Amino acid sequence: MTSLNKTQHVFKGVLFFITAIFFISVVDTICKLFTKELHAIQIVWGYFLGINLTLWMFFFLKEKKISNLRTTDRPILQILRPAFLVCSISSLFVGLTYLPLAEATAIGFVAPLFITVLSVPILKEKVGIHRWGAVIVGLIGVLIIIRPGGDFGHFISIMPLLGALFFALFQTLTRLLSVTEKTHTTLFYTGLGGLFWSSLIVPFVWVAPSQIHILVFLATGTLGALAHLCMINAFDFAEASLLAPYNYTKLLWVAIFGYLVFGDIPSLEMWIGSGIIVLAGLYVLYRERKHTILKAQ
Repeated sequence: MTSLNKTQHVFKGVLFFITAIFFISVVDTICKLFTKELHAIQIVWGYFLGINLTLWMFFFLKEKKISNLRTTDRPILQILRPAFLVCSISSLFVGLTYLPLAEATAIGFVAPLFITVLSVPILKEKVGIHRWGAVIVGLIGVLIIIRPGGDFGHFISIMPLLGALFFALFQTLTRLLSVTEKTHTTLFYTGLGGLFWSSLIVPFVWVAPSQIHILVFLATGTLGALAHLCMINAFDFAEASLLAPYNYTKLLWVAIFGYLVFGDIPSLEMWIGSGIIVLAGLYVLYRERKHTILKAQ
């Protein structure tokens, strides 16, 4: 592959990835808009319903056989993994019910730092003092945003943080599965498992949805499925370590949507705390990439 073709491949990967982040940001905005009418858990259930309908249509058009999709060497992990995703999104959406969009999103950016912590007991990875330092610095950034004793210094601020922890568990299991499992198989179980786990808890908060709510379920689910497919395409064109920093473009999108839709103006503390979390996350990515290169030599 020539240098020009490689650059074009990377550019396509970045474009797919940023598009995925944009779709996810739109989903969060729509869901926050409707948390006044429906419980966050019911919105999560509707989201997974929409995702499944979109994915099944995608698999049908791609002529993917269900028997092939459901074939897995690690069924327990495939079933358990979506439970953490449901808990993650539910925690975030509960937080979005009360918190500004940008603040809740910024707190959720500590997920890569939690992945660093979880990689020790689950993936048996060795984490050096540099990455442990980055984790501590990132948590300081969270404290700046939450401002204990301030406007956001109450229990609801913990929800996006809890969501980040569950997402870190979800991503850590994804790493384990990526060794043996096909991408479309994992995607199949993500959608189906997400609907299964959310269906167990949604009866406790169920409210008869209106036609608008059903459209919201379908729209957010379709955007969520498209985001997943865009990410899969992105990883086909560029390395995960190269794409990871573009996760933080979400902060820009939600700040824009928060202002346009809800009239939220992010505080100075939010920007300072976010900057610290982002820098800590980027440093962790840098150290992981450096460790991978040294290991390969």
